[in-house]
Amino acid sequence: MDPRTNKAGIDQDTWPSVIGEARSVADALPDLLVEASHVASSIIAGWHGRRRAGPGESFWQFRPFNMGEPAKRIDWRRSARDDHLYVREREWEAAHTVWLWSDLSSSMVFQSRLSMVSKRDRAIVLMLALADMLAETGERIGLPGLTRPFSDRRAAERLADALAHLSKPVAFPDTTSVKRFADVVLVSDFLDPLDDIAEWVARVASTGAKGHLVQVLDPIEETFPFDGRIEFTDPELGTRLTAGRAENWREDYHTKLEAHRAEVRDMARRAGWTYVLHHTDRPAAEPLLVLHSALSGALDVMNRGGI
Repeated sequence: MDPRTNKAGIDQDTWPSVIGEARSVADALPDLLVEASHVASSIIAGWHGRRRAGPGESFWQFRPFNMGEPAKRIDWRRSARDDHLYVREREWEAAHTVWLWSDLSSSMVFQSRLSMVSKRDRAIVLMLALADMLAETGERIGLPGLTRPFSDRRAAERLADALAHLSKPVAFPDTTSVKRFADVVLVSDFLDPLDDIAEWVARVASTGAKGHLVQVLDPIEETFPFDGRIEFTDPELGTRLTAGRAENWREDYHTKLEAHRAEVRDMARRAGWTYVLHHTDRPAAEPLLVLHSALSGALDVMNRGGI
């Protein structure tokens, strides 16, 4: 092992920048948590979850007593109101595990003049807002590799606290704790090498979990409105590339970006996963509504005995 490399596998020369990135995330979390709460509150009324009859503690409904059922199921107080017998049903409360992760790697820090927020901040807001929504229905929520899944009305706050202590921002989370029938939501720009993305998707898919990929892009990454001499810098590797006439690259850039995005979308489709494209100049509620629909569908299948 190189003596200049610490136990986390990070070279000592790059460790200060890693610490800086981690502190940047921690400093931004309080404001992002408030924004996430506002976003979740704006759409949480439409989150109906998994309400149905079954074992649990919350009252669901009264229904007529059926001949052949045990007499102990009869609710005598309700039945005394008229000439019929009624059974008190409770709401089914089998919590589901949803793992959440937002890509915190260097490329996500990017923010152009066309957007009010960085990709990283929007990804964190989406993750925390979704945690708020899931907490309303009692689902178990966790950060893979950082926390165990838990059910808590303060889920977003707990996730934010865990992220504040993250030592190294990474793109793809650890999959060791992911089990069958769970859901995994990853919010990222997915501008990583396609082989790396495919490897992570394959690992999650092999566990039997269902994935949901949310690709977050800055609008300038779509439009490429550059002209003249421009120097581009890779935030991950620090590589610099100078274009003499950037406008001459526009068509090839659009072709490559669309091909890359199509492959990510196809990876999700082949795995039976959800894919959502979101731009940071659009409202955060838009991808959340799509995720709500996708997760509600998965939970409905579970409720009907689909697993």
